[in-house]
Amino acid sequence: MTPFGGRLVRTFLTGLIAVLPLAATIAILVFTARLIEDWLGPRSLVGGLLMWLAPPFARSEVASYSLGLLILLVMIFGLGLLVETRLERGLRRGVEALIRRIPLVRNIYDMSHRFVDLLAQSPDDGLKSMSPVWCHFGGPEAKDGGVAVLGLLSTPEPLLLGDKPYLAVLVPTAPVPIGGGLLYVPQPWVVPAEIGIDALTSLYVSMGVTSAQHLPKAPTAAK
Repeated sequence: MTPFGGRLVRTFLTGLIAVLPLAATIAILVFTARLIEDWLGPRSLVGGLLMWLAPPFARSEVASYSLGLLILLVMIFGLGLLVETRLERGLRRGVEALIRRIPLVRNIYDMSHRFVDLLAQSPDDGLKSMSPVWCHFGGPEAKDGGVAVLGLLSTPEPLLLGDKPYLAVLVPTAPVPIGGGLLYVPQPWVVPAEIGIDALTSLYVSMGVTSAQHLPKAPTAAK
């Protein structure tokens, strides 16, 4: 390659590297918007229900969806008023009793109910039993340190699998940490991570780009 051609390639690569953060941000935003549209848009199941709530005079799809959304928001606000006045307890007990009679539905409802209760708890109550941890596969004393994965310890109480203690660790996905996997890791492999929940979320959302902001830097090797 000629010097002129090498300079063109270097210039192009420089521009590509400069535009990558912006391109990644746009890609994540577009992915999130499409995901919301697929789940909540006018042509989704939820959107169909909202359009069904709309009055018959709403001819267009946008008008039907908007009116249906407005009606739903008013209904949720009305439910909030009932909760504040404690008038909904009898109705809720009746609905829960009916739901818990349906085998499959009651399992899904119990799981959703526990998850919502966890989110509704204050940080002192809800997140005290869930803390960031490092999972060292092969153990923290493995040669070269092994592979370290940042996860969220769901409960500090170990469980016996066979005759060995294991801990349940949630490992999020990047860059959307709402998904992930549940791993049962040997207890000696799990080490507390001296970072908060906000730092853990930042690391996964940024795909590790913000690692230097939350984790100690290694000393620079002397040339």
